Amino acid sequence: MFAGIVEETARVVELEKDKGNLHITLTCSFVKDLKIDQSISHNGVCLTVVKKGDNTYTVTAVKETLEKSNLGLLQKGDPVNVERSLRIDSLLDGHLVQGHVDQTAVCTGVREAEGSWYYTFEYEPSREDYITVEKGSVSVNGVSLTVVNSKERSFEVAIIPYTWEVTNFHAIKKGTVVNLEFDIIGKYIHRILKQQLNSLKKKI
Repeated sequence: MFAGIVEETARVVELEKDKGNLHITLTCSFVKDLKIDQSISHNGVCLTVVKKGDNTYTVTAVKETLEKSNLGLLQKGDPVNVERSLRIDSLLDGHLVQGHVDQTAVCTGVREAEGSWYYTFEYEPSREDYITVEKGSVSVNGVSLTVVNSKERSFEVAIIPYTWEVTNFHAIKKGTVVNLEFDIIGKYIHRILKQQLNSLKKKI
């Protein structure tokens, strides 16, 4: 479980394909603090550390993860948003992010607004509960953000200078593919309401 508060961007050092899997080797400032089997969010995807070097660590993305996320598009040198697991006694500064990316979206516009930036993302919902709501939460590349201008297949987010510098949002431009994880609370509410509606229809 994560909060969507990115610690920094790691850099991709090496990519190795292994059948349907992809071994991703990265470097970041806290490599020495990592342990084998530790979970880390990479662009919003929860992956397990499988190997450590002096200044690098390796995680493995399986076929399903590559199909649902943008990790398969990574190249050497790319910045990747990383966040270590949320501690139970930590303050929840973002929102509850599982690290289970639902699908990808495409950036269709970036506009500057006197020191901040508005990013527009469009997506084709692969499930009916993959929705956003105005002022609700969404995870974009692992970053906890507040939705503005929510529409059926698109939404905007506002990015402050600190987030722009610390995360890989500074590398996102029109056409960039990003990972989305929709709010888990919204998914549960949608499922419960659907079950109640179906139950009501059976009684009629």
